Amino acid sequence: MSDVMGGRVALAEALFRIGALRFGKFTLASGKQSSYYLDLRVVPSDPQAYQLTVAAYVAMAKEMGEQRFDAVAGIATAGIAFSSPLAYSLKKPMLYVRREQKGHGLGKLVEGAVKPGWKVLLVDDLITDGGSKVDAVETLRKSGCMVSDVMVLVDRLEGGKATLEAAGARLHAFADIKSLVETLYESKRVTKADLQAVLKQMEKK
Repeated sequence: MSDVMGGRVALAEALFRIGALRFGKFTLASGKQSSYYLDLRVVPSDPQAYQLTVAAYVAMAKEMGEQRFDAVAGIATAGIAFSSPLAYSLKKPMLYVRREQKGHGLGKLVEGAVKPGWKVLLVDDLITDGGSKVDAVETLRKSGCMVSDVMVLVDRLEGGKATLEAAGARLHAFADIKSLVETLYESKRVTKADLQAVLKQMEKK
């Protein structure tokens, strides 16, 4: 088994173990119904899962080539938990993008010592349809940064990659929901009904 494949198997098992990936019937923040719930905000609360996840981000960045970007930017709030240790590990400056403008102080949407012309790697926890990622890409570009790469841990396979490509950015995902659930099914962690529900949801994207 390759190191990458082994890492994805370990990730699937870790997310299931800590309850970050659950199966059933859920209503998402968008109001959409989902056959599973993926909450990566709980990952930093488990040191083993957090270490595994940060290692995945670092491996992706090194595979991309560290010279391709000058700084790392996280999307508040979930993305910051992963962009911070990534930037620290790579010895790169870190920024973060707010979802809403502050109503006080400088009212900035991008926090950090931004340098116009910087090539920035945008980092978040996961991607669904890609809308919020495009908003963050455009916010960074308006601040003078160049953004052509977006990195997430998990792609929910619901159109995000195509949305980013239309905005001139490439998606880099360590794993996707299909591979994670298939791994859990093969290890008998989830039922065939769970697997089929997830695959059916992807078809409706």
